[in-house]
Amino acid sequence: MPIKSQRIVITEEPFQSPPKNVFERGRWPANWVQHPEVRGTAPAVVAFRRQFALETDSTVRIHVTADERYELFLDGERIGRGSERGDRHCWFFETYDLFLPAGDHVLVARVYWLGADGGSALAQITVRPAFFLAAEGVAVDLLHTGHSTWEAKLLSGYSFRPSHIAWGTSAKTVLSGADYDWGHERGEGSDGWQVVQTGPAAQSAARTSMGPNKWMLRPAMLPAMIEEPRRIGTARHVQSIAVENTLDLPVKAAEHLPEETPAWNALLAGTAPLTVPANSKRRVIVDLGNYFCAYSVAVLSGGKDATLRIQWAESLFEQIPLKPGDYSVPKGNRDEIEDKCFVGVGTTILHDGGTKRRYEPFWWEAGRYLEIVVSTADEPLVIESLHHVETHYPYAFSGHYEVPSQELTDLAPLATRVLEMCSHETYMDCPYYEQLMYVGDTRLEILVTYMLTPDDRLPRKSIFLFDESRGPSGLTQARYPCRAPQFIPPFSLYWIGMVYDYALWRNDPAFVRQRMPGVRSVLDAFVQRVNSDGLLEALPGWNFVDWVRGWSGGMPADADSGLSGIINWHFVYTLRLAAELEDGFGEPEFATLYRRLADRVATATAAMFWNAARGVYADDRDHRHFSEHAQCFAILAGDRRTKLDAPDLAPATIYFSHYLFEAARSVRRIDLLFNRLDLWSYLSRMGLKTTVELPEPSRSDCHAWGAHPVYHTFASLLGIRPEGFGFHNVRIEPQLGSMPWARGTIPHPNGSISVDLKQTDGRHNGVILLPPGVGGTFVENSQVKKLQPGENRL
Repeated sequence: MPIKSQRIVITEEPFQSPPKNVFERGRWPANWVQHPEVRGTAPAVVAFRRQFALETDSTVRIHVTADERYELFLDGERIGRGSERGDRHCWFFETYDLFLPAGDHVLVARVYWLGADGGSALAQITVRPAFFLAAEGVAVDLLHTGHSTWEAKLLSGYSFRPSHIAWGTSAKTVLSGADYDWGHERGEGSDGWQVVQTGPAAQSAARTSMGPNKWMLRPAMLPAMIEEPRRIGTARHVQSIAVENTLDLPVKAAEHLPEETPAWNALLAGTAPLTVPANSKRRVIVDLGNYFCAYSVAVLSGGKDATLRIQWAESLFEQIPLKPGDYSVPKGNRDEIEDKCFVGVGTTILHDGGTKRRYEPFWWEAGRYLEIVVSTADEPLVIESLHHVETHYPYAFSGHYEVPSQELTDLAPLATRVLEMCSHETYMDCPYYEQLMYVGDTRLEILVTYMLTPDDRLPRKSIFLFDESRGPSGLTQARYPCRAPQFIPPFSLYWIGMVYDYALWRNDPAFVRQRMPGVRSVLDAFVQRVNSDGLLEALPGWNFVDWVRGWSGGMPADADSGLSGIINWHFVYTLRLAAELEDGFGEPEFATLYRRLADRVATATAAMFWNAARGVYADDRDHRHFSEHAQCFAILAGDRRTKLDAPDLAPATIYFSHYLFEAARSVRRIDLLFNRLDLWSYLSRMGLKTTVELPEPSRSDCHAWGAHPVYHTFASLLGIRPEGFGFHNVRIEPQLGSMPWARGTIPHPNGSISVDLKQTDGRHNGVILLPPGVGGTFVENSQVKKLQPGENRL
């Protein structure tokens, strides 16, 4: 039978039969192993090999992980990557079912270890270089690391360069064909292979009774990321250059070689190889046509000592950034490349002249544009193939809407694409720069996820990991997993909001109950900072609220040290959410406590920050600063006397506009949402394919926190929201504004909810379809109509 493999997601940990004694609880029957000469003092790439034979056709289940990253090959074919990102207390392993015919086989794991000093991504936790594999249903001496004969080989041909402009991401790969160990993924060769050094027995994070252990194992929570080969891109500019350093070479149409463009486009389309003449240099700017996260794969022949550099960028810059991290340089229309500079990151290949050498990096890159720089020596280089393997979380979107608003219609494809590009083994703030999962970003990304897909595995993992990230203070870390701890106290409050959102939009009470100790821990950290006047004083950390121009580091007046009206109202808002959570999943006594505290802080906050002359709340006790942010949180906390459209308020930017839209909906001022869509309406006109981090000039062209208007199209305009925890029933309270009609479908744990409405003189008619077992209410002008499962006509 043919060799096959399947990556599966398991929920029960293997090898957890009752132990002989308490000290063996949670211990696995396999050990971590490492190369005997790799100690973690420098970046290293190591292959681990196990050659074995089977007498009969067999199905074998294996569990695999590594520190830091691995690629797993079975008989020379890659069958998986990992390990799924977590931390040392939640070190995830992947599970594969192998369907093997009788005969000889070889498993090879290629393990990358870059280390903190060697260029490991900030999101990549590491302990030390190591590999682990355990198998079910076979003897321990067949495949188990530490018990069977595994060999290791330190692989040459890899070196790594700093990520430079792509701050926080992993170092970039340099591949040297002359030094590369060709064929190692098939287990070939005899030189350099050594018997592995056995390390500690692996232990389960959920069941171990002894510790600390270096890696506490848990089953991977997510399916494999997609890996789809793509033949994409159009050569927009082909240029003969004299030097390989192109940083200070703006793209000039006068230097374009149009006669060479068809050959490059044929290469990109996969219809023909391309030959670069000897002793020549070419620079090619490729437009991928959309934003992609992908591995670039090049297959080369001949051309000894040729160099091929493949760099990625989100856009070209109108001038050269003065230094890495200078994000103020404008990019202009993203469709345009003329007279712009390419500043990017990627892979460099030093080719050895061999035939059909396949080169690819260990980690993906992100962006819309490629710069390909080829330099040949005394032989022509044949680029047999240059394609890309797209990767991101394997969403299956089912939510969709249709509205007469051109702004919201144009936004839909950008929003779905940006969510894909910012969803991998965790959510990410941006795939090009940091690749870190921040609480503030993730709450909005999850809300959009709920609107588009019933798959809630990535939201669950995110909420879980932030819970696990809590430090001694009780606060969650602001971004996690991350090697550099960071605490943004308001983000810990948003994490409670994430738990609340999950409790509303999904029916998973056990998971929510498990988060309640973390909710209380976060609130305890804030309660300790409530002074005798009932006001919350600034917590240590970065009290970021929004990237408002004029605010230092995104912090409003007195947020860093002192009393902030914004953060006090945010605290009250969160206390009220926590009280509802306690009523639904925790202790009524805590609910009473949180409501009493919320009332006390709200009273003190109103007294301190209300400005009667202006009819709004101030940000600071001296009433010198006023913002939309304070009014939003006051309204969401239950104080409706303030105004969202008062003059001279510091405006919310793209991210915080979510809370502006929430507040506008709650006071039935949905016109404010439509008025603010100018923050998004220019995106398509400027050639952007995803939503951005900030109004121009934006650092990141791909920031999924900007996708939240999609959530509001469903949840605020069409008004589809859960009627209580668990989404057992739905409440539909539309606010279409001036739109005469709107329709949309969102996923529900029981199926899907579809709403098709027309509006005439403020009254609605249409059809609402609800899944089995789901009823609810339709609310219009304070009138309530009961909804039943199935079709409901208004």
